[in-house]
Amino acid sequence: MRVLAKDLARIAAEGQGGEIELFGWVHRIRELGGVTFVILRDRSGLIQLVLSESGDFSESRDSPGPSLSGELSLESVIKVRGIPALNEKAPGGAELKVGSLECISRAAGDLPYQVNGDPAKIGLDAILDNRALSLRNPKLRAIFKVQSTIIEAFSAYLRGEDFTEIKTSKLVGGGTEGGAELFEVEYFDTKLYLAQSPQIYKQIMVASGLERVFEVAPAYRAEKHDTPRHLNEYVSLDVEMGFIESERDLITLEKGLLAHVFQELARKNLPELELWKARVPDAGEVLKAPVVPYEEALKIANDLQKKSPGASGRIFDINPEAERFLCEWARQEAGTELLFVNEFPRRHRPFYTYPLDASRTMSFDALFRGLEITTGGRRQHDYDALLEVLPKFGLKEEDIAGYRVFKYGCPPHGGFAIGCERLTQKILGLANVKEASLFPRDRKRITP
Repeated sequence: MRVLAKDLARIAAEGQGGEIELFGWVHRIRELGGVTFVILRDRSGLIQLVLSESGDFSESRDSPGPSLSGELSLESVIKVRGIPALNEKAPGGAELKVGSLECISRAAGDLPYQVNGDPAKIGLDAILDNRALSLRNPKLRAIFKVQSTIIEAFSAYLRGEDFTEIKTSKLVGGGTEGGAELFEVEYFDTKLYLAQSPQIYKQIMVASGLERVFEVAPAYRAEKHDTPRHLNEYVSLDVEMGFIESERDLITLEKGLLAHVFQELARKNLPELELWKARVPDAGEVLKAPVVPYEEALKIANDLQKKSPGASGRIFDINPEAERFLCEWARQEAGTELLFVNEFPRRHRPFYTYPLDASRTMSFDALFRGLEITTGGRRQHDYDALLEVLPKFGLKEEDIAGYRVFKYGCPPHGGFAIGCERLTQKILGLANVKEASLFPRDRKRITP
């Protein structure tokens, strides 16, 4: 019977007897006298193997090299059979006393990456250059187990709120948001672009009668950034819903959504969170996140900036520095690491954003632990009103052909998008958002 490493302690405690099978990779090898210990790694964790036959391992190693009479090396894939036994000093509290061992696939001895090393002591470029191997490291692989739960919980919550999941084209005729550059793609005898977001498609689907839709899909931004917070390809968690009154309906939805995501992470991913010494906010912290109008948020950020060492001058926008100040303010004043900034000026938002008045819009950003993770707001649903604002954004009616469906009836609606990698980054305290992307794409990196 094959079992996983995480189940060995339970099986040993039940004391049912009999041999069991384990499959996995050789994570570490250590020889003490006549006993050799091998740490086996599978998808569920680490487990200690005990081999007492003398001479089975020719040498003790924590780095790549031959062992087990030249047949076994670090990262070799093996199958073992043996008797489980409790051992509180072993990983997971149990070990396997091995009766037989089969090397299924022997790893070469020239590993270019130390899989069993501490990622904190290895540079980001080395981690990403050797991504296929670095992902075998339990701590690095934990990032994507956390991310998987984020996506699962995001989708499950919205389905529970009667949202329909959609999948939209990533080849588009032009940008819907303006400002951001687009990746050009040759498409037969014409040129298309990689989608910045599913914005227009989300709105069309609301107008189609679905009313509530969501999508989990890649988005592309051809912006020449090289910062710890930017990717040129990222996973966007998109939401759109009809029959809202203002952006506050969306903020309420996102609070419930984030509270559910954090709850699921605490329930399902405690081992992964512990590897990163991370914690997630509880529901109470999320629900009390303050909503601060843009101008007030700027004042708060500037007041805090003046009190900080080495103050450099006035903050004129909700920039990365302001985001850090505002999250610190929310932590001190409201006991939460999350806040929402709303009522952004018209000049900062796309043409389709619904106006609150002549200068402000029904839009918002969500800031979490010093970083913007969400942008959203109510959209303009009146086609004539859309046409009226186009000249201010350098656009013409033919530039918004997808919105013509609004001529035939469209409910007031709005939505938001959460950057999945950014949310993962802030949950785990990662230094760079690229760490939260399986195969990150930026200005320089296109492989693996």
